[in-house]
Amino acid sequence: MLNIFKAIILGIIEGITEFLPISSTGHLYLANEFIKLQESPAFIHMFMVVIQLGAILAVVIIYFHKLNPFSPKKNTSAKKDTWVLWLKVIIACIPSVVIGLPLNDFMDEHFNNWQVISATLLVYGILFIVIENWNKKRQPRLTNLNNLPYSIALIIGLFQVLSLIPGTSRSGATILGAILIGTSRFVATEFSFFLAIPTMFGASLLKLAKFFIAGNTFTSMQVTVLLVGTLVSFIVAYFAIKFLLNYIKSNDFKAFGWYRIILAIIVIGYFGFIR
Repeated sequence: MLNIFKAIILGIIEGITEFLPISSTGHLYLANEFIKLQESPAFIHMFMVVIQLGAILAVVIIYFHKLNPFSPKKNTSAKKDTWVLWLKVIIACIPSVVIGLPLNDFMDEHFNNWQVISATLLVYGILFIVIENWNKKRQPRLTNLNNLPYSIALIIGLFQVLSLIPGTSRSGATILGAILIGTSRFVATEFSFFLAIPTMFGASLLKLAKFFIAGNTFTSMQVTVLLVGTLVSFIVAYFAIKFLLNYIKSNDFKAFGWYRIILAIIVIGYFGFIR
């Protein structure tokens, strides 16, 4: 039962942090110090990634109509726009497949530590503040997602590759990149959500495949723990996404920048001086 309770807490953390630009990896890494699952390291590593499937499902549910090219409520033009949107998402995923996939194991082995996580939390926290201050004097060139060029989609996909470094935040890298190249906050955020669907689904399947290829199997308790964590992350991510969409209508991302800086200081203080 204790593992199930821990899975609920970790699912809450994942659901809150996956789409807010504050790094789910950083939070889960820190949380794992205090509420570590009583399971093998291989299962824990896989669990931390696969519970993202719940967060993916939250995006799919919220945007089901917008992302469904077969919706009977859409006319031919709207269906075509949906297919084009999916094509842009696929194009944006190419850098992660070409660059990220070969580097995945290397990054996990060499960069998944508190030093790197605290550094990326700090750097991107500062970047959010600096870029938002700079962005005050600019008018976004792209305020409609349907007008997003394929070239811009690909560039946003290149920014997503930066999230291979733990603590960066996939949503943080893509949102910052999109804002830098001229999209509005809302367009940047929505496209980041959509880009997460194939990216996170693929990452979860990859972790599951590696888990089984290594000769691991699930016990009935492990299945329960994984399902609970995934379900909780779905429920919490649903409300986190709703919150973020409403928040950015009248606010910038600087608050998340300051939060990242504070969290970086906490990580450095705990792992560097207390642990």
